[in-house]
Amino acid sequence: MTTSTTSAPAEVELAIGGMTCASCAARIEKKLNRMDGVTATVNYATEKAKVSYGGDVSVRELIATVEATGYTAREPEPASTGPGSGGAEQPAAADPLRPLRDRLVTAVLLAVPVIAMAMVPALQFEYWQWLSLTLAAPVVTYAAWPFHKAAVTNARHGAATMDTLISVGTAAAFLWSLWALFLGTAGTPGMTHPFELTIARTDGAGNIYLEAAAGVTAFLLAGRYFEARSKRKAGAALKALLELGAKDVTVLRGDREEQIPVGELKAGERFVVRPGEKIAADGTVVEGTSAVDASMLTGESVPVEVGAGDAVTGATVNAGGRLVVEATRVGADTRLARMAKLVEDAQNGKARAQRLADRVSGFFVPVVIALALATLGFWLGNGSGPTAAFTAAVAVLIIACPCALGLATPTALMAGTGRGAQLGILIKGPEVLESTRRIDTVVLDKTGTVTTGRMTLLAVHTAGGAREDEVLRLAGALEHASEHPIARAVADGARERVGTLPAPEDFANVPGLGVQGVVDGHAVLVGRERLLAEWAMELPAALARARAEAESAGRTAIAVAWDGEARAVLEVADAVKETSPEAIAGLRALGLTPVLLTGDNRAVALSVAREVGIDAEHVITEVMPQDKVDVVERLQGEGRSVAMVGDGVNDAAALARADLGLAMGTGTDAAIEAGDLTLVRGDLRAAVDAIRLARRTLGTIKSNLFWAFAYNIAALPLAAAGLLNPMIAGAAMAFSSVFVVGNSLRLRSFKAAH
Repeated sequence: MTTSTTSAPAEVELAIGGMTCASCAARIEKKLNRMDGVTATVNYATEKAKVSYGGDVSVRELIATVEATGYTAREPEPASTGPGSGGAEQPAAADPLRPLRDRLVTAVLLAVPVIAMAMVPALQFEYWQWLSLTLAAPVVTYAAWPFHKAAVTNARHGAATMDTLISVGTAAAFLWSLWALFLGTAGTPGMTHPFELTIARTDGAGNIYLEAAAGVTAFLLAGRYFEARSKRKAGAALKALLELGAKDVTVLRGDREEQIPVGELKAGERFVVRPGEKIAADGTVVEGTSAVDASMLTGESVPVEVGAGDAVTGATVNAGGRLVVEATRVGADTRLARMAKLVEDAQNGKARAQRLADRVSGFFVPVVIALALATLGFWLGNGSGPTAAFTAAVAVLIIACPCALGLATPTALMAGTGRGAQLGILIKGPEVLESTRRIDTVVLDKTGTVTTGRMTLLAVHTAGGAREDEVLRLAGALEHASEHPIARAVADGARERVGTLPAPEDFANVPGLGVQGVVDGHAVLVGRERLLAEWAMELPAALARARAEAESAGRTAIAVAWDGEARAVLEVADAVKETSPEAIAGLRALGLTPVLLTGDNRAVALSVAREVGIDAEHVITEVMPQDKVDVVERLQGEGRSVAMVGDGVNDAAALARADLGLAMGTGTDAAIEAGDLTLVRGDLRAAVDAIRLARRTLGTIKSNLFWAFAYNIAALPLAAAGLLNPMIAGAAMAFSSVFVVGNSLRLRSFKAAH
């Protein structure tokens, strides 16, 4: 009898359609959470609902509840991973932005002449008002249809949003204009709107408001289109993550090798990974030795040496010899796939910042509608006649219709993002800006963010009379023949300092220890101290001390010997970017606490922290990729508002989970798509500028919204008193719009701090 209530709750993800603003998501969430045993979060940005349900509730009932709320819901179709999947269907998929783009183009092309004729008396020819009606009708009906549809949906559920006010205001302006044209005096040939800035009561029979209806629709559609275009990228992080994996894999079938799509690989099968290839799935090495570059997945800068029995991860790169790997986890079970799921969960669980205009509209819209009805009742009861009463009531709706509000967010965002692009900062959307004001802690991924992300030759220590150029020439020549990432760092450093390197003879790779060969007649060894020990060589005291100091600082020490004697120790490490210390100081100046987060060991991290100026107590080390999200959540649990700066696949989920994600543009696509702000340059100082610019843009949006609402609130009493001349209404609306645009354009003067 109690089976259904004691069973673990099931989870489902529903694709939601028909949402037009953040309050729609809140309404759906509220309805779902009212069901017994249901816990739901609805994300407006990704248009998905993540629902946990138990008891007797079914998925069909969940979908029915969403549909009863006025929206659509369905279970998302599983992504195909088979060969050629979706190839034929992909081109046929409709562009979801096309209907909105078509409405926007229609509105702009038709509204511009309507506004021009209404505002410029010189353009008002004999029958101009009828041309205005012809042009405005498609704008107010076809182009504004999303607003009307949303208003009806809201009304059915007793709610009001900006859509309600836009629909009521534009419809009122249009219907009044129809009445004035067909039943009033506005349709008289030669009627004009004189440019008179006088406050006087009018019966409204000669007034048309077509330019208000068409202009508001065009402005707000532009804002909706740009918002929808940025929102469309919300799922791209998952796609970028999954595309990092190998596409094909060479499996061993008996004595032969066969290449198959990676989707057909099964657990237990053995596959070959050649140098430079991506490892196709999580598995265990059964044959061969190599260095595996896992930096894009784990963030660890030093390649990992692997041999028989060692575990390897899918999507990492084989940097050395040939490996044979036995697959242990494939498909959705791989570490990469689980990281993709982490990113998706982080996006769905992210705090949804409602747009300020929508929040205010929750009480502003009902107040305006109530005021319009009260105005109508007052003038009718006052004996002023139905024409004057309806004029005053409609004027209230028209003056409240938010032309400047429609411009407040998009113009500031366009100015801010345009200036940001010039400075190498890309802002994804208006929701991002609210987060920048609250953050007090910045978590910095070490590799590729604070450091260069590449192994670099940092120092050369010599002994026994050896010259530095001689050491680099011999060691660089031998390492140049190796595929190992550390060897490449030595070879590149040697080539930069001494120029062309000679070709080695009798080159041999000693697995796990280093390389040996003959260069210019010298028998040379380059590698670990153990390699020299096998040839009965020991490091002199000075070099042994240099090696110990290098390793205590988290650097890799490489011994160099030739002709039977140890001659040098090379230091290789992931170097700190020159601009990182200045950037950390800039973050502190903004009142933020920098935290260093890395998968590397503590010695490496503390060395970097000391160099850039981060306190030791704010260094978090040896963190696995999947645990970075936990670190962010722990800091949030302590009451902090957290920004995350990163560049690797391993940072993607944490970037999505953080209150503000800043992705380095020099990093992976997955990180860039998961972040809220993208820093095009690989310069951490851009993070300081990004936060400053985002805060300035948010401040501009707020001041725009304040003045737009202030204009509406100040003008409402005039409208209710029946004193609003149409030209004053048009001029005031134009002025408020010009003010908002001018205020937004001040963002173009924003200057970088460096």
